[in-house]
Amino acid sequence: MSHDLIPEAALAWVRAGKAAALATVVETWGSAPRRAGSQMAVSALGEMAGSVSGGCVEGAVVLEAMEAIAAGVPRLLSYGVADETAFSAGLACGGTIRVLVEPVAPMLGLLEEVVAARAARRAVGYVVDLGDWSRGLVELGQDEAVDARLRADKAGVEDARFILPCNPPLRLIVVGAVHVAQALVAMARSAGYDPILVDPRESFAAAARFPGEVILDAWPDEALQGLGLDARTAVVTLTHDPKLDDPAIMVALRSGCFYLGCLGSRKTHAARVERLIAAGFSESEIGRIHAPVGLAIGAQGPGEIAVSILAEVTAVLRGV
Repeated sequence: MSHDLIPEAALAWVRAGKAAALATVVETWGSAPRRAGSQMAVSALGEMAGSVSGGCVEGAVVLEAMEAIAAGVPRLLSYGVADETAFSAGLACGGTIRVLVEPVAPMLGLLEEVVAARAARRAVGYVVDLGDWSRGLVELGQDEAVDARLRADKAGVEDARFILPCNPPLRLIVVGAVHVAQALVAMARSAGYDPILVDPRESFAAAARFPGEVILDAWPDEALQGLGLDARTAVVTLTHDPKLDDPAIMVALRSGCFYLGCLGSRKTHAARVERLIAAGFSESEIGRIHAPVGLAIGAQGPGEIAVSILAEVTAVLRGV
């Protein structure tokens, strides 16, 4: 299960009649194994989804979560390399983490709102006062500190408030169900993206070639307009066919997507630029395109090309 679906996992357990708790990394120091905002859901039966430490203190957190479920009260835990409890739990990486454990029952309504907002691709901030345990959701534009953390996709503590950005899941829309796409969608899913394939050609967009993946057989511009491209969406065009790539590129260039990459040589891209200029696109708009797509790592073959593409998408997402 993707770590990004932990709120959904906790809610599903509760709806199935199981009590549950959410454990969230609040702060880290040193070489902590997971960043702030990492989450793990724990059921009253001891089931786990996600991770707060990559395995170092999960066992200890599960026990604390089960006690918190029984008590119905949140608790703030600390684990560090100098702490005997942390050593017994296996935290030997030299870092320190604080973990907020919250029983779901008292915050069920808020959790339902978070899951609904994510499903609607609406960004919200989940804010917890670490002094009195009051909690609430903050919409984008209502709080400067929350807005900054939503933009950076980075959780943390400010003025005794823990702010967890609840952004929509990352999406990677791939235009062209070609051989590179077969490797790319699998890698993207492992990296936490929801991949979507767009290709109107039946022989390419066959379910047998992409088992279990979402495939849209619509014309690319229609598909992208219907999906809505936001700041949590990356678009990659791979068909090498201007009749398919260009309509998708034109929609993406005037959208809020954070990345647009296009397969093709420099010569191919030069011709693409001429077509876009003729269609009325400005140099600054065209400058958003990453082409040839992917980092220059000397990639050979579909798998390596997919690695280079996902690496470049990650670099752009993280502002590197």
